[in-house]
Amino acid sequence: MVMSTSQFAVIVGIALGVVAVFAGFGSFMIVLLFAAVGLVIGRLLEGKLDLRSLAGRSSERG
Repeated sequence: MVMSTSQFAVIVGIALGVVAVFAGFGSFMIVLLFAAVGLVIGRLLEGKLDLRSLAGRSSERG
């Protein structure tokens, strides 16, 4: 059984909520930062995020 994106998002939301309740706002922000970094790395590994296309727009101006 493969987990859908919305199911995964609910699990991440629950985890962030638990961290916010039990560990405080500072820990919540740290976990949120690591979740964002993990998302970017996951998208890169899946091939759904192409950094060259993002960097290509700014490098064409020069």
